[in-house]
Amino acid sequence: MTNEHAKAQMADIFETVQKQMKAIAQVQQDRAKIIASATVRKRVTVTVNADYKVIETKFTPDIDDLTYTEIAKAVTEAAQQAAAEVARKTQELMAPIQSERSRLPKITELVDDMDGFAIPQPVEASLEPPNSPERERLPSDEEDGSRDPSRTATDAGW
Repeated sequence: MTNEHAKAQMADIFETVQKQMKAIAQVQQDRAKIIASATVRKRVTVTVNADYKVIETKFTPDIDDLTYTEIAKAVTEAAQQAAAEVARKTQELMAPIQSERSRLPKITELVDDMDGFAIPQPVEASLEPPNSPERERLPSDEEDGSRDPSRTATDAGW
């Protein structure tokens, strides 16, 4: 009886994973269509795509009221704001998948000897300009906690 129960449970998990894969494929298609724009100082508008790449930059006719330094700062700020909006839209799009994923069993519940299997955590890229002192002082793994040894495969679904 236990073997039949395990088979049924595994079949249910497999079906759920297949549905998740289809949902992920659709989300990937939808994500590729995401764009966001941001305007700074009412003169500079930057649009970025889902990959956070600038796809359009526009200046109003009165852009020459700004100095080159002000224009450069405005372009950078607009690009960062647009990228933040893309990130927000992407998180919103991914929310249903992440919610469903949390219902799946953890890998450590299915595979023996997975205790201590560490999941690498992404490191946030600096927004500081190249060669800036702030960029040179980025925290190491130990300082920022990104290599938290308590963060293992047991802490996340798969």
